[in-house]
Amino acid sequence: MFRMTKTINNNRGIALLLVISVTTILVATALEYNRRARFTVLSTTAARDRLTLSQMASSGIHAAMALLAKDRAESNIDSLQEDWANPDKINELLSEIPFDEGELTVSITDEMGRIQINALVTFPDSRNFNDSQRLLLERYLNFFKDATEETPEDSQPPAIINSLKDWLDSGDDDAITGLSGAESAYYQDLSPSYSSRNGPIADIHDLLMIKGITPELFYGSSEKPGIADALTVYGMQPGAGTAFTFPGKINVNTAELPVLVALLPTENPDLAQTLYDLRQQVATDKNAPDLSDPGWYKNLAGLSGLNLDTKLITTASDIFRIVSGAKVNDAVLIANAVVQRQKNEKNGKWFCKILSWNIK
Repeated sequence: MFRMTKTINNNRGIALLLVISVTTILVATALEYNRRARFTVLSTTAARDRLTLSQMASSGIHAAMALLAKDRAESNIDSLQEDWANPDKINELLSEIPFDEGELTVSITDEMGRIQINALVTFPDSRNFNDSQRLLLERYLNFFKDATEETPEDSQPPAIINSLKDWLDSGDDDAITGLSGAESAYYQDLSPSYSSRNGPIADIHDLLMIKGITPELFYGSSEKPGIADALTVYGMQPGAGTAFTFPGKINVNTAELPVLVALLPTENPDLAQTLYDLRQQVATDKNAPDLSDPGWYKNLAGLSGLNLDTKLITTASDIFRIVSGAKVNDAVLIANAVVQRQKNEKNGKWFCKILSWNIK
């Protein structure tokens, strides 16, 4: 009897262990299934939101391109009076794009209101300075100098300009520009090593590879902007045959304050703020002066004696930067495109060609 009772108790213990083991396995399996199901749902939701965001941002880019093409068909000049520069007009256009959910914002800026960094040398030969552009760039870089800080010799404006010229020009030998330039021999001694481009810069971030241009100078800080904010690598125009050039003309109707400072002669840089403020007023004035004339600013009180270098300014643009931001729930996607307006020779209509497009 005792052995039988002991056997029964053992069998009950084994059965209990089996039940516990099976239950543990089932619970673990259920939890894993739940985890995978939730992951699948979240992944599907994220993929859906990503697709929706991409479509929204793309719609914003194409709506802006249509607005720019329409503007070019109606006007030969570009200023802050144009619809593309008016946030209210852009929002009206976006309101016509149907989306079930989410928020879409678009901004358009004139890329030719920036300094064309590749215009520093005279392409296509690219062996010599473009003197007007050299002076322009030196005044621009001086705008960022902090008189309270010790600037390294390599980061002084003349030194940066010499190194930039060596990066752009077609010569790659020991004949560096001035005493502070830098050809491939300098960059080959760095770690990691690389060579000078000896041609136009294709990406503005390539400036960080050039001697003297530090991340602090390039990006700026919370206290002051970086030099990249008002520089552009775009502006190339075809020359004779297969040649090309960078005219480097800046739209005086759209340039930001640091660029206006660089455009003004060194003896009266304070007039840049006056020009900037008066131009903002002109942008909302129905009786504004004729902005197609590069010298329109001379008709404004306080600026009659100002003379900007005509080699540096224009009042028309065909290259623009479009930033389209899409938001759905907590997900955000931003598309950044640079486009160029061109005319279809067959039908005479204007359209926008995409020069670059990136998403983040």
